[in-house]
Amino acid sequence: MSEPVVLLSKDARGVATVTINRPDVNNAYNGDVIQGLIDAFGDCAADNVVRVVVLRGNGKHFQAGADLKWLNAIGALSPEENVEVSRRTASAVCGLNDFPKPTVALVHGGCFGGGVGIVAACDVVIASEDAIFAITEARWGVMAGIIVPHLNAAMGPRNVRRYALTCERFKAAKAVEMGLVHEVCATGTLDEAAAPVIDQLLLSAPEAMTQTKQVILEHANITLADAYFERLIVQHAAKRQSDEASEGLKSFAEKRQPSWYPGAV
Repeated sequence: MSEPVVLLSKDARGVATVTINRPDVNNAYNGDVIQGLIDAFGDCAADNVVRVVVLRGNGKHFQAGADLKWLNAIGALSPEENVEVSRRTASAVCGLNDFPKPTVALVHGGCFGGGVGIVAACDVVIASEDAIFAITEARWGVMAGIIVPHLNAAMGPRNVRRYALTCERFKAAKAVEMGLVHEVCATGTLDEAAAPVIDQLLLSAPEAMTQTKQVILEHANITLADAYFERLIVQHAAKRQSDEASEGLKSFAEKRQPSWYPGAV
């Protein structure tokens, strides 16, 4: 029997670890991963023993964004079904952003597309020197609308305007400079780097942290109004069913440049 695509473990201190577990596809997310994250964080929110949640990826990479084969498959579904997929995806990221307990993301290897949105929604982010980031959606003819509010809050709109449009890769040091990552550690030492941060969180009073986080999000206007949330979802789903998305995903599968690329000068 295969392992779940999202693993959840808890230790005696009240530290839960949520691990994305699709290492064979670089932890690319699909519907099962989205549901697994919703279930795992729902479990942690309801468990009064859990004080801190650590999020990480199994294998060589943290998270490689959406499974493009899965995107192709759901793009063939009805518009209504696509809206529901986008709603669940957006709910997973917003649920992480609004999660009532402190979250710590430990990033190694590749962190692409939606993975960057996941990181942006966490409270504390530690990356190893080997981490590489990219907001890749536009490269494949889709768009990152449902994670843009979280990216803007973490990196600032000016940086998002560059990296969400060019889809360039950037290293951990640049991620720190922009505010997406809090600190960088040597490759292979994420647990050691996270230990003192987790200890500091455990020293803080649980209810006080929950209330503090809520006030921070509200004052910074990072929580999304229902009407705006719905508009992002509908736009995200519609773009996935566009001709541009079809060509972009096909170019990825065929390992060629998309038709809109005129070639290098």
